Amino acid sequence: MSASSPFTAPEPTSLPILHSTERYYLNRVYCVGRNYAEHAREMGDDPDREPPFFFTKPADAVFAITEGVAPRGVAPHLVPYPPATDNLHFEMELVVAIGVGGADIAAADALTHVFGYGAGVDLTRRDLQDAAKALRRPWDLSKGFDFSGPCTPLVAASAIGHPTAARIWLDVDGETRQDGDLADQIWPVPDVIAALSRFVTLRPGDLIFTGTPAGVGRIEPESVVTAGIDGVADLAFRVA
Repeated sequence: MSASSPFTAPEPTSLPILHSTERYYLNRVYCVGRNYAEHAREMGDDPDREPPFFFTKPADAVFAITEGVAPRGVAPHLVPYPPATDNLHFEMELVVAIGVGGADIAAADALTHVFGYGAGVDLTRRDLQDAAKALRRPWDLSKGFDFSGPCTPLVAASAIGHPTAARIWLDVDGETRQDGDLADQIWPVPDVIAALSRFVTLRPGDLIFTGTPAGVGRIEPESVVTAGIDGVADLAFRVA
């Protein structure tokens, strides 16, 4: 006799794959903190002394923004302004999708574990994060809330290669707020994968948000965000 459950299994979280009918089903979402020197400095830290560190988001916090940068007058995808914050921040990031799992991966082999890439925004309840830091408490809820990980469809590395130097940018209401280059990462993608794989066994379906350049800041309800990474993807959304 099989056991029954009163609960319905949740729908798995997935992202579309560009030029494919298949989808990329998410397992876990890892994020790298302070991976650009100027951003580390604007957050009050010394980028020359700190090894890479990681935090997580729930997989279902990530969702697809299927529209690119919208033409003038076209309302882009809506992203809800989260509760329990008066200081919502944007952080534009290159997103890495793991396709082949492994542990203790050597940096020289790391790119063979990558399926593809996307462009994502790590939305952050900065006031909650600052309060948690001041009290030396975890700041999970400042990063891992509903709709906190808007992301483009993924593009396979077989189609675009492995981007190492490309403009990464974000505008709010037409004003450029972040304008950096992937070449400015303190720990490039191979090093990030190698470091993370020493802590956990990576699996297909794991996403890695690889950090944000300088210029992070506040967004308000009704703000329109447009952003992208040259040669990878772009996205647009309005905060509702």
